[in-house]
Amino acid sequence: MTSGPVSHRLPDFPWDKLTAYAATARSHADGIVDLSVGTPVDPTPAVVQDALRAAADSPGYPTTIGLEATRQAAIDWLARRHGVTGLGLDGVLPVTGSKELIGSMALHLGIGPGDLIGYPALAYPTYEVGAALAGAESIATDSLTAFGPRTPRLLWLNSPANPSGRVLPLEHLRKVVDWCRDRGTILVSDECYIECAWSDDPAERPLSILDPQVNGGSLDGVLAVHSLSKRSNLAGYRCAFLAGDPALVGELLAVRKNLGLQMPGPQQRAMIAALADDDHVAEQHARYAARRALLRDALESRGFRIDHSEASLYLWATRGEDCWSTVADLAAEGILVAPGEFYGAAGREHVRVAFTATDERVAAAVARLSA
Repeated sequence: MTSGPVSHRLPDFPWDKLTAYAATARSHADGIVDLSVGTPVDPTPAVVQDALRAAADSPGYPTTIGLEATRQAAIDWLARRHGVTGLGLDGVLPVTGSKELIGSMALHLGIGPGDLIGYPALAYPTYEVGAALAGAESIATDSLTAFGPRTPRLLWLNSPANPSGRVLPLEHLRKVVDWCRDRGTILVSDECYIECAWSDDPAERPLSILDPQVNGGSLDGVLAVHSLSKRSNLAGYRCAFLAGDPALVGELLAVRKNLGLQMPGPQQRAMIAALADDDHVAEQHARYAARRALLRDALESRGFRIDHSEASLYLWATRGEDCWSTVADLAAEGILVAPGEFYGAAGREHVRVAFTATDERVAAAVARLSA
Protein backbone atom coordinates (compact mmCIF):
# COMPACT_ATOMS: atom_id res chain seq x y z
CA MET A 1 0.00 0.00 0.00
CA THR A 2 1.42 3.42 -0.95
CA SER A 3 0.55 6.91 0.13
CA GLY A 4 0.34 8.23 -3.43
CA PRO A 5 2.50 10.80 -5.24
CA VAL A 6 4.46 13.20 -3.04
CA SER A 7 3.02 16.12 -5.03
CA HIS A 8 -0.43 15.32 -3.63
CA ARG A 9 0.82 16.23 -0.15
CA LEU A 10 1.96 19.66 -1.23
CA PRO A 11 -0.16 22.83 -1.29
CA ASP A 12 -1.16 24.30 -4.64
CA PHE A 13 1.51 26.51 -6.19
CA PRO A 14 -0.02 29.93 -5.45
CA TRP A 15 1.46 31.94 -8.30
CA ASP A 16 -0.63 30.01 -10.83
CA LYS A 17 -3.64 31.96 -9.52
CA LEU A 18 -2.13 35.24 -10.76
CA THR A 19 -2.01 34.23 -14.42
CA ALA A 20 -5.22 35.99 -15.51
CA TYR A 21 -4.33 39.17 -13.60
CA ALA A 22 -0.86 39.18 -15.17
CA ALA A 23 -2.48 38.98 -18.62
CA THR A 24 -4.66 41.98 -17.78
CA ALA A 25 -1.66 43.98 -16.56
CA ARG A 26 0.36 43.09 -19.68
CA SER A 27 -2.41 44.50 -21.88
CA HIS A 28 -1.82 48.03 -20.53
CA ALA A 29 -0.77 50.44 -23.26
CA ASP A 30 2.50 51.24 -21.46
CA GLY A 31 3.15 47.61 -20.50
CA ILE A 32 3.11 45.76 -17.22
CA VAL A 33 4.78 46.92 -14.01
CA ASP A 34 5.41 43.64 -12.23
CA LEU A 35 5.69 44.26 -8.50
CA SER A 36 4.50 40.78 -7.56
CA VAL A 37 7.87 39.08 -7.10
CA GLY A 38 11.05 40.13 -5.32
CA THR A 39 13.45 39.31 -8.15
CA PRO A 40 16.54 41.56 -8.35
CA VAL A 41 16.80 43.49 -11.61
CA ASP A 42 19.97 45.51 -11.05
CA PRO A 43 23.40 44.29 -12.19
CA THR A 44 25.35 41.73 -10.21
CA PRO A 45 28.25 43.68 -8.62
CA ALA A 46 31.43 43.81 -10.71
CA VAL A 47 33.53 42.51 -7.80
CA VAL A 48 31.41 39.36 -7.76
CA GLN A 49 31.44 38.89 -11.55
CA ASP A 50 35.23 39.23 -11.52
CA ALA A 51 35.56 36.59 -8.81
CA LEU A 52 33.32 34.19 -10.75
CA ARG A 53 35.35 34.64 -13.93
CA ALA A 54 38.62 34.08 -12.07
CA ALA A 55 37.28 30.79 -10.70
CA ALA A 56 35.82 29.53 -13.99
CA ASP A 57 38.45 26.78 -14.33
CA SER A 58 36.93 24.32 -11.85
CA PRO A 59 37.34 20.73 -13.11
CA GLY A 60 37.03 18.86 -9.82
CA TYR A 61 34.06 18.07 -7.60
CA PRO A 62 33.36 20.50 -4.77
CA THR A 63 32.87 19.17 -1.24
CA THR A 64 29.55 19.40 0.56
CA ILE A 65 31.11 21.22 3.51
CA GLY A 66 32.50 23.84 1.17
CA LEU A 67 35.78 25.69 1.09
CA GLU A 68 37.25 26.83 4.36
CA ALA A 69 37.54 30.29 2.83
CA THR A 70 33.79 30.31 2.07
CA ARG A 71 32.89 29.42 5.63
CA GLN A 72 35.37 31.92 7.06
CA ALA A 73 33.91 34.67 4.85
CA ALA A 74 30.47 33.94 6.32
CA ILE A 75 31.85 34.01 9.87
CA ASP A 76 33.65 37.31 9.22
CA TRP A 77 30.53 38.88 7.68
CA LEU A 78 28.28 37.82 10.54
CA ALA A 79 30.76 39.22 13.06
CA ARG A 80 31.34 42.50 11.19
CA ARG A 81 27.77 43.27 10.23
CA HIS A 82 25.65 41.50 12.83
CA GLY A 83 27.68 41.16 16.03
CA VAL A 84 27.82 37.36 15.94
CA THR A 85 30.51 35.77 18.10
CA GLY A 86 31.48 32.20 18.99
CA LEU A 87 30.85 30.78 15.52
CA GLY A 88 33.45 28.35 14.20
CA LEU A 89 34.10 26.72 10.84
CA ASP A 90 32.09 23.65 11.90
CA GLY A 91 29.03 25.87 12.38
CA VAL A 92 28.73 27.07 8.76
CA LEU A 93 27.49 25.21 5.69
CA PRO A 94 27.26 26.80 2.21
CA VAL A 95 24.18 25.74 0.23
CA THR A 96 22.79 26.21 -3.27
CA GLY A 97 19.97 28.65 -2.60
CA SER A 98 18.11 29.16 0.66
CA LYS A 99 14.75 27.97 -0.72
CA GLU A 100 16.10 24.47 -1.36
CA LEU A 101 17.51 24.38 2.15
CA ILE A 102 14.27 25.59 3.75
CA GLY A 103 12.16 23.13 1.79
CA SER A 104 14.36 20.15 2.70
CA MET A 105 15.33 21.10 6.27
CA ALA A 106 12.70 19.06 8.13
CA LEU A 107 13.23 15.97 6.00
CA HIS A 108 17.01 16.12 6.40
CA LEU A 109 16.72 16.51 10.18
CA GLY A 110 14.70 13.30 10.41
CA ILE A 111 11.39 15.04 11.13
CA GLY A 112 8.37 13.19 9.76
CA PRO A 113 4.91 11.75 10.41
CA GLY A 114 3.69 12.39 13.94
CA ASP A 115 5.97 15.39 14.36
CA LEU A 116 4.87 19.02 14.50
CA ILE A 117 6.43 22.07 12.81
CA GLY A 118 5.55 25.70 13.51
CA TYR A 119 5.99 28.67 11.21
CA PRO A 120 4.72 32.29 11.17
CA ALA A 121 1.05 33.11 10.62
CA LEU A 122 2.09 35.22 7.62
CA ALA A 123 4.73 33.21 5.85
CA TYR A 124 6.64 32.36 2.74
CA PRO A 125 4.92 29.15 1.49
CA THR A 126 8.11 27.04 1.55
CA TYR A 127 7.90 26.46 5.32
CA GLU A 128 4.57 24.68 4.81
CA VAL A 129 5.93 22.85 1.77
CA GLY A 130 8.89 21.57 3.80
CA ALA A 131 6.58 20.21 6.51
CA ALA A 132 4.31 18.55 3.95
CA LEU A 133 7.27 17.01 2.11
CA ALA A 134 8.43 15.42 5.38
CA GLY A 135 4.92 14.21 6.16
CA ALA A 136 4.82 16.26 9.38
CA GLU A 137 1.95 18.32 10.77
CA SER A 138 2.31 22.08 10.74
CA ILE A 139 0.78 25.09 12.45
CA ALA A 140 0.93 28.66 11.14
CA THR A 141 0.95 30.88 14.22
CA ASP A 142 2.75 33.74 15.93
CA SER A 143 1.65 32.56 19.38
CA LEU A 144 3.64 30.00 21.33
CA THR A 145 0.50 29.11 23.28
CA ALA A 146 -1.13 27.85 20.06
CA PHE A 147 0.86 24.62 20.37
CA GLY A 148 -0.96 23.73 23.60
CA PRO A 149 0.55 20.65 25.27
CA ARG A 150 2.32 19.57 22.07
CA THR A 151 5.98 20.31 21.49
CA PRO A 152 7.06 21.16 17.94
CA ARG A 153 10.20 19.46 16.70
CA LEU A 154 11.04 22.51 14.60
CA LEU A 155 10.01 26.16 14.81
CA TRP A 156 10.65 28.67 12.02
CA LEU A 157 11.14 32.39 12.54
CA ASN A 158 11.38 34.92 9.71
CA SER A 159 12.66 38.35 10.68
CA PRO A 160 12.65 40.59 8.71
CA ALA A 161 9.52 38.90 7.45
CA ASN A 162 8.28 38.07 4.00
CA PRO A 163 5.66 39.37 3.15
CA SER A 164 5.04 41.95 5.88
CA GLY A 165 8.52 43.37 6.45
CA ARG A 166 7.99 42.99 10.20
CA VAL A 167 11.05 42.93 12.46
CA LEU A 168 10.85 40.91 15.67
CA PRO A 169 12.19 42.82 18.71
CA LEU A 170 14.99 41.61 20.95
CA GLU A 171 12.77 40.62 23.89
CA HIS A 172 10.52 38.51 21.68
CA LEU A 173 13.49 36.73 20.10
CA ARG A 174 14.93 35.99 23.55
CA LYS A 175 11.59 34.59 24.70
CA VAL A 176 11.35 32.28 21.69
CA VAL A 177 14.93 31.03 22.16
CA ASP A 178 14.25 30.22 25.82
CA TRP A 179 10.90 28.56 25.02
CA CYS A 180 12.50 26.31 22.39
CA ARG A 181 15.44 25.37 24.59
CA ASP A 182 13.15 24.45 27.47
CA ARG A 183 11.34 22.00 25.16
CA GLY A 184 14.17 20.73 22.97
CA THR A 185 12.66 22.38 19.86
CA ILE A 186 15.02 23.20 17.01
CA LEU A 187 14.77 26.92 16.24
CA VAL A 188 15.63 28.07 12.71
CA SER A 189 15.57 31.74 11.77
CA ASP A 190 15.24 32.71 8.11
CA GLU A 191 17.21 35.97 7.94
CA CYS A 192 17.47 36.48 4.18
CA TYR A 193 16.35 40.15 4.40
CA ILE A 194 18.49 41.12 7.39
CA GLU A 195 20.37 43.80 5.42
CA CYS A 196 17.21 45.21 3.84
CA ALA A 197 16.17 47.46 6.75
CA TRP A 198 14.66 50.94 6.31
CA SER A 199 13.98 52.31 9.78
CA ASP A 200 16.42 54.47 11.76
CA ASP A 201 14.79 53.38 15.00
CA PRO A 202 17.24 51.13 16.92
CA ALA A 203 14.27 49.16 18.24
CA GLU A 204 13.44 48.17 14.65
CA ARG A 205 16.96 47.05 13.71
CA PRO A 206 16.90 43.42 12.59
CA LEU A 207 18.82 41.08 14.86
CA SER A 208 20.19 37.66 14.03
CA ILE A 209 19.22 34.70 16.17
CA LEU A 210 23.00 34.13 16.34
CA ASP A 211 23.57 37.47 18.10
CA PRO A 212 24.70 36.82 21.69
CA GLN A 213 22.19 39.46 22.85
CA VAL A 214 19.50 37.09 21.61
CA ASN A 215 20.86 33.65 22.46
CA GLY A 216 22.79 34.41 25.63
CA GLY A 217 26.12 33.57 24.01
CA SER A 218 25.19 29.97 23.17
CA LEU A 219 24.37 28.57 19.72
CA ASP A 220 22.79 25.41 21.14
CA GLY A 221 19.61 24.48 19.28
CA VAL A 222 19.58 27.49 16.96
CA LEU A 223 20.29 27.91 13.25
CA ALA A 224 20.13 30.88 10.88
CA VAL A 225 19.61 30.84 7.11
CA HIS A 226 21.23 33.58 5.04
CA SER A 227 21.07 34.38 1.34
CA LEU A 228 22.98 36.72 -0.96
CA SER A 229 20.17 36.90 -3.53
CA LYS A 230 18.67 40.13 -2.17
CA ARG A 231 21.63 41.99 -0.64
CA SER A 232 24.00 41.36 -3.58
CA ASN A 233 21.75 40.73 -6.62
CA LEU A 234 22.90 37.12 -6.70
CA ALA A 235 19.58 35.33 -7.16
CA GLY A 236 20.91 33.71 -10.33
CA TYR A 237 24.03 32.45 -8.54
CA ARG A 238 22.06 30.58 -5.82
CA CYS A 239 24.46 31.58 -3.04
CA ALA A 240 23.32 30.96 0.52
CA PHE A 241 24.54 29.44 3.77
CA LEU A 242 23.41 27.98 7.06
CA ALA A 243 25.05 28.86 10.38
CA GLY A 244 24.63 28.06 14.05
CA ASP A 245 24.73 25.01 16.32
CA PRO A 246 27.63 22.80 15.07
CA ALA A 247 25.76 19.64 16.09
CA LEU A 248 22.76 20.53 13.91
CA VAL A 249 24.98 21.68 11.06
CA GLY A 250 26.79 18.33 11.34
CA GLU A 251 23.51 16.40 11.06
CA LEU A 252 22.57 18.28 7.91
CA LEU A 253 26.07 17.89 6.50
CA ALA A 254 25.96 14.11 6.94
CA VAL A 255 22.68 13.83 5.03
CA ARG A 256 23.70 16.27 2.32
CA LYS A 257 26.98 14.40 1.75
CA ASN A 258 25.03 11.25 0.95
CA LEU A 259 22.81 13.17 -1.45
CA GLY A 260 25.70 14.90 -3.18
CA LEU A 261 24.36 18.37 -2.41
CA GLN A 262 27.25 20.75 -3.04
CA MET A 263 27.69 24.40 -3.89
CA PRO A 264 29.78 24.73 -7.08
CA GLY A 265 33.30 26.05 -6.54
CA PRO A 266 32.99 29.15 -8.75
CA GLN A 267 29.86 30.25 -6.88
CA GLN A 268 31.70 29.84 -3.59
CA ARG A 269 34.43 32.20 -4.81
CA ALA A 270 31.76 34.66 -5.89
CA MET A 271 30.14 34.43 -2.45
CA ILE A 272 33.45 35.09 -0.73
CA ALA A 273 33.88 38.27 -2.77
CA ALA A 274 30.32 39.40 -2.09
CA LEU A 275 30.51 38.84 1.67
CA ALA A 276 33.80 40.72 1.90
CA ASP A 277 32.55 43.84 0.09
CA ASP A 278 30.17 46.25 1.84
CA ASP A 279 30.25 49.02 -0.78
CA HIS A 280 27.97 47.33 -3.31
CA VAL A 281 25.49 46.57 -0.51
CA ALA A 282 25.28 50.26 0.42
CA GLU A 283 24.78 51.22 -3.23
CA GLN A 284 21.97 48.71 -3.73
CA HIS A 285 20.37 49.67 -0.42
CA ALA A 286 20.21 53.29 -1.62
CA ARG A 287 18.55 52.24 -4.88
CA TYR A 288 15.89 50.27 -3.05
CA ALA A 289 15.33 53.02 -0.50
CA ALA A 290 14.58 55.52 -3.27
CA ARG A 291 12.15 53.16 -5.04
CA ARG A 292 10.48 52.26 -1.76
CA ALA A 293 9.89 55.91 -0.85
CA LEU A 294 8.32 56.69 -4.24
CA LEU A 295 6.00 53.70 -4.17
CA ARG A 296 5.02 54.23 -0.56
CA ASP A 297 4.03 57.86 -1.18
CA ALA A 298 2.07 56.90 -4.29
CA LEU A 299 0.20 54.08 -2.55
CA GLU A 300 -0.66 56.23 0.45
CA SER A 301 -1.92 58.98 -1.87
CA ARG A 302 -4.33 56.40 -3.29
CA GLY A 303 -5.74 55.54 0.12
CA PHE A 304 -3.58 52.57 1.01
CA ARG A 305 -2.29 52.01 4.53
CA ILE A 306 1.20 50.54 4.82
CA ASP A 307 1.60 48.14 7.75
CA HIS A 308 4.96 47.04 9.19
CA SER A 309 7.32 47.17 6.15
CA GLU A 310 10.20 48.42 8.28
CA ALA A 311 12.47 45.94 6.46
CA SER A 312 12.54 43.45 3.52
CA LEU A 313 11.93 44.39 -0.13
CA TYR A 314 8.16 44.82 0.07
CA LEU A 315 5.40 47.18 1.14
CA TRP A 316 2.55 45.46 2.99
CA ALA A 317 -0.41 47.50 1.79
CA THR A 318 -4.15 47.46 2.45
CA ARG A 319 -7.32 49.36 1.63
CA GLY A 320 -9.38 47.25 4.04
CA GLU A 321 -10.85 45.12 1.26
CA ASP A 322 -10.44 41.60 -0.05
CA CYS A 323 -6.92 41.27 -1.46
CA TRP A 324 -8.15 39.92 -4.80
CA SER A 325 -10.23 43.08 -5.36
CA THR A 326 -7.08 45.12 -4.87
CA VAL A 327 -5.11 42.84 -7.21
CA ALA A 328 -7.81 43.20 -9.89
CA ASP A 329 -7.99 47.00 -9.60
CA LEU A 330 -4.24 47.44 -9.84
CA ALA A 331 -3.97 44.94 -12.72
CA ALA A 332 -6.44 47.08 -14.66
CA GLU A 333 -3.85 49.88 -14.34
CA GLY A 334 -1.07 47.58 -15.51
CA ILE A 335 0.38 46.99 -12.04
CA LEU A 336 0.75 43.41 -10.80
CA VAL A 337 1.04 42.77 -7.05
CA ALA A 338 0.87 39.65 -4.89
CA PRO A 339 -2.33 38.94 -2.93
CA GLY A 340 -1.75 38.65 0.80
CA GLU A 341 -3.75 35.43 0.87
CA PHE A 342 -0.73 33.69 -0.68
CA TYR A 343 0.98 34.03 2.69
CA GLY A 344 -1.80 32.90 4.99
CA ALA A 345 -5.34 33.74 6.09
CA ALA A 346 -4.05 36.73 8.08
CA GLY A 347 -3.14 38.44 4.79
CA ARG A 348 -6.57 38.41 3.16
CA GLU A 349 -6.92 42.20 3.18
CA HIS A 350 -3.36 43.04 2.16
CA VAL A 351 -1.23 42.96 -0.96
CA ARG A 352 2.53 42.63 -1.14
CA VAL A 353 4.15 45.27 -3.33
CA ALA A 354 7.78 44.62 -4.28
CA PHE A 355 10.09 47.52 -5.03
CA THR A 356 12.59 45.44 -6.99
CA ALA A 357 11.53 46.76 -10.41
CA THR A 358 13.73 49.12 -12.40
CA ASP A 359 13.64 52.87 -11.79
CA GLU A 360 11.74 53.29 -15.07
CA ARG A 361 9.06 50.74 -14.15
CA VAL A 362 8.70 52.13 -10.62
CA ALA A 363 8.26 55.60 -12.12
CA ALA A 364 5.56 54.19 -14.42
CA ALA A 365 3.72 52.66 -11.45
CA VAL A 366 3.94 55.92 -9.51
CA ALA A 367 2.54 57.86 -12.47
CA ARG A 368 -0.41 55.48 -12.80
CA LEU A 369 -1.16 55.52 -9.08
CA SER A 370 -0.95 59.31 -9.01
CA ALA A 371 -3.13 59.91 -12.08
